[in-house]
Amino acid sequence: MAARVIVIGTGPAGVRAAEALVEVGLRPTVIDEGRRDGGQIYRRQPEGFTRSYDTLYGTESARAAALHESFDALRGRIDYLPETLVWNISTNAVHLVSGASYRTLEFDALIICSGATDRLMPVKGWHYAGTYSLGGAQVALKSQGCSIGSRVVLMGTGPLLYLVAAQYVKAGAAVSAVFDTSTLLQRLTALPKLLAIPAALKKGIALMSVLRKARVRVYRGVRPLEIGGSPAHGVSHVDVALQSGMPFKVACDAVALGYHLRPETQLADLAGCEFSFDEATQQWLPAIDEDGRSSVKGIYLAGDGARIRGADAAERSGRLAALAAMQDSGLKVEGLAALREQLQVFSRFAAGLRAAFPWPARFASMLPDETIVCRCEAITAGELRRVVRETGAQEANRAKAFSRVGMGRCQGRFCAHAGAEVIAAAASVPLASVGRLRGQAPVKPLPVTLVAQEEASE
Repeated sequence: MAARVIVIGTGPAGVRAAEALVEVGLRPTVIDEGRRDGGQIYRRQPEGFTRSYDTLYGTESARAAALHESFDALRGRIDYLPETLVWNISTNAVHLVSGASYRTLEFDALIICSGATDRLMPVKGWHYAGTYSLGGAQVALKSQGCSIGSRVVLMGTGPLLYLVAAQYVKAGAAVSAVFDTSTLLQRLTALPKLLAIPAALKKGIALMSVLRKARVRVYRGVRPLEIGGSPAHGVSHVDVALQSGMPFKVACDAVALGYHLRPETQLADLAGCEFSFDEATQQWLPAIDEDGRSSVKGIYLAGDGARIRGADAAERSGRLAALAAMQDSGLKVEGLAALREQLQVFSRFAAGLRAAFPWPARFASMLPDETIVCRCEAITAGELRRVVRETGAQEANRAKAFSRVGMGRCQGRFCAHAGAEVIAAAASVPLASVGRLRGQAPVKPLPVTLVAQEEASE
């Protein structure tokens, strides 16, 4: 096995990948943008905070504790680089920045466990202060021990919607309402696939029970209309159409939005990995084989950064990718078949979640022209439609060139999916034909004062 192995990420996939490498005597370099390990779902609270695991992680407290304990046991057997951003990947090398210094590390094998971020559909008024993604609302609670507001509305669909709502309730925050765009019928129809993992289904029911006991109002089958507010004072209320079609308003001072998750694929893109359009999820995903091998030799993808299947699946795919890397180096490994079989079960469950909580693509064509789609560049749905109509731009990068959509600091993380839906609807073409925004380095903004680490040490 090549000695120079790098793992990016210390979430469930990254920790288990590093663990598998250490078990055979390797000392991988483990890089993470965060201050502490755990990833998004098992994000650790800052040093000095004393909230219990049950308070922080609820039904996932035991798994969070197990992952943290595993990583603590690895600390002396890995080269750990926290608060370090991988901002680019070139042939057999990663480019890092930490603080105001940068350096390059070469690798023989690279396992990218980049995790996921919220998949978002714009709504009129979502640019007002007080509007967060579900993931952002969760980070505020876990990392800073605070709520995003004194009266919070959570809106979107998917398991994360209910997980964050339950976590806020347990933390003592005031949840004014939960607006779910999916329906009860969709959930019942998806039940056979959800039964692939009864324990996970049971956890979902437990989250609903937390909300019922707290008397949090949950509305299903809604269509978001507007987040009301003003530039001076931020969010003041949310307007929706209930399943019956009746308009409904709830006063609040903060909103958390999210529709499932999307893989963080920018690093895979910069590494030159091939992508293909996935019809099931209606998004572009990096091509991988069943063990996590990408199209680029020596680069492996694992966890939610490759396929959204949840934290438990991420742990298994991280270990599987590490085993694949070792196998490719000539080492004899065991356990691949069992991990593949387990991941197939998680894939069936993930398909059930997509059916139960579908991505609301239809909302894109209904967005009022004045709705901001790209919050970084303040590009509206109307501007995107004008670009399609007047320039004939029906491909994402061409529309980006004419409108600047996706050119901001988030580089399309928040707007690319919905922007593509708006373009497809305006041009009356299939979503796949719109393509995807090409990744560019740096993946996130860098300090202008960067110096090489060797120069900084001198």
